[in-house]
Amino acid sequence: MSRPGPWPNIPTSMDDDRRVVPPGGVIGIVGGGQLGRMAALAAAALGYRCHVFCPAEESPAVEVAHAATIGAYDDAGCIEAFASAVDVVTFEFENLPVASFRHMARHAPVRPHWHCLEMTQHRVSEKDFLAGQGCATAPYAALPGPGERLATTGSPAILKTARMGYDGKGQVRVTRQQDLEDAWVAMGGRDAILEGVVDFTMEVSSIVARDNHGAIRAFDVVQNTHRDGILAETRAPAPLPGDVADAAIAIAGRLAEALDLVGLLAVEMFVAPGNRLLVNELAARPHNSGHWTIDACRTSQFEQFIRAVAGLPLGDPSRHSDAVMTNLLGDDASSWRDILAEGDAKLHLYGKTRALPGRKMGHVTRLFPLE
Repeated sequence: MSRPGPWPNIPTSMDDDRRVVPPGGVIGIVGGGQLGRMAALAAAALGYRCHVFCPAEESPAVEVAHAATIGAYDDAGCIEAFASAVDVVTFEFENLPVASFRHMARHAPVRPHWHCLEMTQHRVSEKDFLAGQGCATAPYAALPGPGERLATTGSPAILKTARMGYDGKGQVRVTRQQDLEDAWVAMGGRDAILEGVVDFTMEVSSIVARDNHGAIRAFDVVQNTHRDGILAETRAPAPLPGDVADAAIAIAGRLAEALDLVGLLAVEMFVAPGNRLLVNELAARPHNSGHWTIDACRTSQFEQFIRAVAGLPLGDPSRHSDAVMTNLLGDDASSWRDILAEGDAKLHLYGKTRALPGRKMGHVTRLFPLE
């Protein structure tokens, strides 16, 4: 199977249209999940109307949007109707057809540019881009077939689908060549990537915003704890030496510039022994590890996201409180009454009606005085 790239560098000035969408304009959000919901709420506070495009009418973002186009992401009629009704287009997750955004770009600026979407939705292209930018990563190899040897990455390793897959889905740990071949066949012989397992002391993420004139503002680096491949907790700030946190922010800023990104970029990293930073994944959108910013920062990631895609000046991302954000997965959300009884707990529920195991139903942020 083919993949986007190669990506030694992303051409600059992809979005030559630097115009500002003033308050009162319509921001088009492709995707109906909780990230779109929280972005739409932040947009409303700034005086914008949001138009959501997604397949399901009962979606978290649709519930709070000014308007919605309901249909398949590759439906030509829906694409035309949506793009013609908005002033700027953005997206809240990666698993979307790039061709649809190429069409939308004829009607309104797409921010971040669809090239960012194309690269970040394919794991091999993403890793190739990172390597081209001089970023250290886990050892990896593209897997067009089961003949790839584990010696390429070392053992154990993680086999992942190159496209789709999130929150631990589409991944399997392998330790022997036969494991690899069996797992690849079980995936249907799909385009895949094999990543070596690395030793690390913690997982962190850095989220930066970049506006349409190239200005960059960064949130504090945070520590993330995952369970079963799903983000369980984010702690702000991460317990890192100052120079290591600065290095993580510098990496994120450099990657945002290389992408000529307008919007948000979340960069997940491993902190390896000796405080060496290995870049794991990118997300050119609001990110689960940035939810704490709603309650603990002067400008949340969602407001910053809206400011960037609308062409407004970026806000102050500084932290006024320390914070711990905990995802509410499945039945965890049923404890809402107890959470609301806590003095410093900030509850956010996403309006989802079915509490499936591992499904993100909401989150709670607990605030603490700055240390």
